Amino acid sequence: MGNLDLIAQIAASIRRERARAGLTQTELARRAGIAKSTLSQLEAGTGNPSVETLWALGGALEVPFSRLVDPPRAGVRVVRAGEGPATRSEQADYTATLLASCPPNARRDVYRVAAEPGEPHLSGAHLPGTTEHVILSTGRALAGPADDPVELAPGDYVAYPGDAPHVFRALAPGTTATFILEHT
Repeated sequence: MGNLDLIAQIAASIRRERARAGLTQTELARRAGIAKSTLSQLEAGTGNPSVETLWALGGALEVPFSRLVDPPRAGVRVVRAGEGPATRSEQADYTATLLASCPPNARRDVYRVAAEPGEPHLSGAHLPGTTEHVILSTGRALAGPADDPVELAPGDYVAYPGDAPHVFRALAPGTTATFILEHT
């Protein structure tokens, strides 16, 4: 999927979820803590949202991040390395690629994350009851609660509350990880 296709899909998803929630653009922007003009651009398909903006919108709409970037669909799905709907962070050298969205009546999403040393990716609290699972594939990283992350090496796994502030910080070039977000 090209970047323009992804932006159009995100625009349609935001409009759909805002209508489902019965919110005006002004109210959704206020709840998400973003400018109304930013929301208007995103819904028009002329903006390029960051990971942080999409998480804020998902939280304000009370839907998983994945519902905004990749609505659930049936069938076999293969996502090759370097493909898939990728969103970048405004704060760090961090890119999250959605691998599997939460199908109807299930509550989990799977992401591949690529990050480079530098600024950490700080995440605010996700929806209540969210747990994040991280499996480090390559490199080294700090992951977990913002005030007490753990250092991971390839093959290491950590789970922590995703409904509290948390961090992911690459400690080596070419760091990659698989994230699974459970929503209970």
